[in-house]
Amino acid sequence: MIESVDVIGARGRVGSAVNARLLERGLVSTGHDPEIVLLCVPDRAIAEVAASVEPGPWIGHVSGGTPLAALARHERRFSLHPLQTFVRDGGQEQLDGAWAAATGETEEARGVATELAEVLGLRPFVLDDDRRALYHAGAAIASNYLVTLYRAAAELLAAADVPSDALEPLMRRVIENRFQLTGPIERGDWDTVERHRTAIAKGAPELLEAYDALARLTSSNTVLQGAPA
Repeated sequence: MIESVDVIGARGRVGSAVNARLLERGLVSTGHDPEIVLLCVPDRAIAEVAASVEPGPWIGHVSGGTPLAALARHERRFSLHPLQTFVRDGGQEQLDGAWAAATGETEEARGVATELAEVLGLRPFVLDDDRRALYHAGAAIASNYLVTLYRAAAELLAAADVPSDALEPLMRRVIENRFQLTGPIERGDWDTVERHRTAIAKGAPELLEAYDALARLTSSNTVLQGAPA
């Protein structure tokens, strides 16, 4: 059972949530010999900070894209990446129910990562270190690019004098409906798609290439799933 964790980077977006949850559980290290040192620092700083920590305790990082090689000085190492987006004004509740990627080179290391995930209120799954980039790319598409898609859609609505806030209930319902596809591509209504393209070319031409790429990908996925296309 985990007894003490020293969080390095406890003032960052992830670190503050993690540290608050560990405080809640009474597991924040108050001495000089923590059982686990958890690095919640920017990816570019992980290797340098890890090198400054004396070997002995378990050491882990919370990066999704950084391999375990960044912890090269340490044999007792793991990573635990919460598959969640964090904001600075949020608290430990941001961890609740999120999935988390647990990576380790030994069964013991994976066990430590998994146990820590459960302590934090996360739902762990094992991720192989050599598949980290694929996993993290998928996470970035789902999180970062969703922001980009919203901003692109909001630009088109603004050009039509429609408030961008109108998009939010729509986007929430898509998630609630478990991402079931609707709309012109699902119906095979290519006349409507062409009207979209004509309007975008005139009103927001910088978005036409992105619209076309997304239409092709959506159409391909629709065909693969056996829906009308």
